[in-house]
Amino acid sequence: MTRALLLIMSAFLYSLAFGFPGAPGQEAVSISVDPQAFKDYWYQGKAEISRYQLKQARYGEIHEGDAVLIFVTEDFLAKEQVKHEFGDGTRYPILKLNATRNFRTGLYPYSLMSSSFTQVDFDDPKTQKITFTGQEWCGHVFMQLNRDRKNFKIQHFSYFQAEGDAEKYLPFTHLEDDLWTRIRIAPNTLPTGKIQILPSLLITRLSHKPFEPLTAEASLYKTRESEISDKDVIRYALNYTGADRLLEIYFEPDAPYRILGWRDSHQSGFGPKAKKLQTVAIRTHELVTDYWAKNKNEDRALRSQLGLE
Repeated sequence: MTRALLLIMSAFLYSLAFGFPGAPGQEAVSISVDPQAFKDYWYQGKAEISRYQLKQARYGEIHEGDAVLIFVTEDFLAKEQVKHEFGDGTRYPILKLNATRNFRTGLYPYSLMSSSFTQVDFDDPKTQKITFTGQEWCGHVFMQLNRDRKNFKIQHFSYFQAEGDAEKYLPFTHLEDDLWTRIRIAPNTLPTGKIQILPSLLITRLSHKPFEPLTAEASLYKTRESEISDKDVIRYALNYTGADRLLEIYFEPDAPYRILGWRDSHQSGFGPKAKKLQTVAIRTHELVTDYWAKNKNEDRALRSQLGLE
């Protein structure tokens, strides 16, 4: 077999594994964004709440639970980097995502939540702030990333001795936590090709690894995934080439680009019990409402509409 043929076959097998050009069932996609469609959907004074059936990899096993994505628009104070509630400080519109995961590992429960605040900009919707908190019976951890004029500021607080409390600065680069809101605002701006990217705060804390940029191959294609939808969907894949991890996010090809599910293949567990497993989340329910006003006992019925009861 000639060397040229070997190279062609290697490239083809690589595309099969990671969904790059040439993989069967994959179709390159061009996405056009309509700012007016965004405004019509997101400026109703309501939030979009989606519940996902979650199978979370943890400690070398799969644990069933719920994931919820809550998207809502708000005004964001530029200097303080918090929601604008009063005063005349400089502010701009953001799309906020509160993402929760709840599952049990044996006896004790996990409650994880990430919040991303992304500026509504159809050319480059930069995420200005990300927070993450994780609670389980051993203790809890908290991380926060802020974008300033020169770099990212990262603060980290943990009950683990090896981690403790820390603060550091990193140069600007792509953010995994940025992908979810970027999909909803301007999916045509998703980075593709070989990139440097900071993994999500959630995966960083669950893996107890340093928060630092990694190399990844990113691709964006239209495909069919019967487990996700009976229609064509867009697949955004992020293959961390040096970390043995593949993240796949599936979303609708048309506005408002609902996120239909995701798969995250990564090492789970520690030491000799570690194995590669796949976290999977499939969208099952949606509710568009002003949830902050639904705080009476009678409003608990809405949880059933979300598949949470």
